[in-house]
Amino acid sequence: MPIENIPEIYIKNDQKKSDLFMYDFKMTSDVVKSKVNLGMNMFSFLQVGKKQVHFAGTTVAVNKDQSLLLKKGNWLWTELLDTETIYYCKLFFFSAKKLKGFLENHTKNSKIAKEETPYFIIRNDSYISSYLNSLSTINEAPSVFADNLLSVKFEELMLYFLQKHGRKFELFLHSLIIEETSSFKKIVESKIHSNLKLEEIAFLCNMSLSTFKRHFIKEYKTSPGKWLKDKRLQKVKETLELGNLKPSDIYLDFGYNNLSNFSIAFKNKFGINPSEITS
Repeated sequence: MPIENIPEIYIKNDQKKSDLFMYDFKMTSDVVKSKVNLGMNMFSFLQVGKKQVHFAGTTVAVNKDQSLLLKKGNWLWTELLDTETIYYCKLFFFSAKKLKGFLENHTKNSKIAKEETPYFIIRNDSYISSYLNSLSTINEAPSVFADNLLSVKFEELMLYFLQKHGRKFELFLHSLIIEETSSFKKIVESKIHSNLKLEEIAFLCNMSLSTFKRHFIKEYKTSPGKWLKDKRLQKVKETLELGNLKPSDIYLDFGYNNLSNFSIAFKNKFGINPSEITS
């Protein structure tokens, strides 16, 4: 899966990269999974469909009733159609320079606690709906006029969320301009129970697959494939012992493409078939 540099891939050759950029993203495929190098912080106003994103040590999923503010960095994201229609998402990118200017003008210069979460979930309301409608006309305006309008609309949006979410949103905005390097172990161990592939976890660690494997063996004294397989199968066993789910309900969630391979791996580790587990 190639890495997509966003918003660069959306910028036309005759456009200069600016501190604010808006893009209407649409698709008709059932599912699109992408490795994304997000070069600017970004509002993702989801209007039709569902979205799931992984970033370093965390995962978040939203539907069309919610939107996201995402921190720049390496993300894995999956976009899914909600019904037989197009997936539609309005993306609004802003630079660290633009954010710093806003914070200097509208927030206190007090010491800010470090915020660990790289995303902020926004529940869509009537204001968001009317705001997005007002953005739709900007792309049709002359470029100089459009730039000035976007600047005004950015400040309007930020002030609205500050008023609505208060200190929580303010802390999050400050966290976006703090350079943070998540620890290798934190990222790896947060993905034990996901169905991500090794190369996807390596991407979230900002490493090539070969560098990731070397680093992993040095840290854990075993190969990442074996370690993750053992951890995930242990979690499978614990899940089945609760008695609420069957093997056929969960094998995909733990990275297996079919029930047969899942059952063989489980029996090799525990000596019994997963269907024999009872609460």
